[in-house]
Amino acid sequence: MEKMMTANEIRSAGIEALVKSLGPTGMVRFLQQFDKGSGDYTRERSEWLNQFTLEDIERVIKQRRK
Repeated sequence: MEKMMTANEIRSAGIEALVKSLGPTGMVRFLQQFDKGSGDYTRERSEWLNQFTLEDIERVIKQRRK
């Protein structure tokens, strides 16, 4: 007869199986498919991008290439 597993044991065994099958990165990517996240990405992205001019972006790119 199979032992009844706790929720934590099931979660741990599931993550182990995912890592074994997909590797750590694949496991994370798989789990991310089920996270709906929060907030309004489109609005937040627009607000973030509007903080910078093209000149700001160009300057940062040039600095990172050095």
